[in-house]
Amino acid sequence: MAEITDKQTPDSAKSSAANNANNNSEGYRFRVADYANLLKPRVMSLVVFTAFTGMVLAPEPISFWKGLIAILCIAIGAGASGAINMWYDRDIDQHMVRTQKRPIPAGKVEPNQALVFGTVLSVISVVVMYIFVNSEASGLLLFTILYYVFLYTMWLKRATPQNIVIGGAAGAFPPMIGWVAASNDFSLESGILFAIIFLWTPPHSWALALFRNSDYEKVGVPMMPVVVGSYKTKVQMLIYTLVLVPVTLIPGVIGLSGIIYTIGAAVLGAMFIYHNVKLLKDAEDKHAKPTFLFSILYLFLIFVFLLVDKALSPFMPF
Repeated sequence: MAEITDKQTPDSAKSSAANNANNNSEGYRFRVADYANLLKPRVMSLVVFTAFTGMVLAPEPISFWKGLIAILCIAIGAGASGAINMWYDRDIDQHMVRTQKRPIPAGKVEPNQALVFGTVLSVISVVVMYIFVNSEASGLLLFTILYYVFLYTMWLKRATPQNIVIGGAAGAFPPMIGWVAASNDFSLESGILFAIIFLWTPPHSWALALFRNSDYEKVGVPMMPVVVGSYKTKVQMLIYTLVLVPVTLIPGVIGLSGIIYTIGAAVLGAMFIYHNVKLLKDAEDKHAKPTFLFSILYLFLIFVFLLVDKALSPFMPF
């Protein structure tokens, strides 16, 4: 029996080799996917889009290859920050429903591997930006990565309910980096793009915190609803939204954008205020998730209107 079992026909040997190759290929593919998930691709996509918008709106045109390198560096830097964030938050991620399937708590990536991966990519993104784009954009990218990793992730997130307010600045820098990559200069206009995302972050993040409140409470992260309760959080969300909407109209006032953007921003702002008012009246916070989902669409469309207005402005009679 042993002799019969050990012998294989040429065809069966080829089949076995093919199966092994397929298994190895599948395992490699999943491993690549795990490392890709460390980069928080959904968050990265919005970062890249806002950075691209800042680059397009800048007064100085940027060459295709230089712009592509800048966008890749911003994407890699943002993803690297996310990987280091997952490395540091691995102790709480395993206990939260929203995060326990991330690569580290799921046991798909070793913590130290994630740290090295994020650190190496951070360095590469900053150095490449410096060499091929400009020192100003490289410096701002470095500052953004350090801000997110050290100020937000390692300190503010677990120290204060204002964590997302102060730490949210890290997510507001990408359009400014894109602007600086193209123009080699900071300006009021890039500051307005920064302010839009900065003011949008609290109502966006606190809407998430409202319907994931038990998660944050369980691991001791002092998100606003955990510390001050649901109602006071919703009041602050509405206040931030009421400040945000006029700020989104500034591009039309200072000439950064035109009538198409201004109308779009006004309509979107009214809708965002509506969602926040509805949530404020919702004693059971059932509207928290719809508000969170709309907030993502809101920011995306704000920047879409900026691009559309830029593209169509040469054809507008006013």
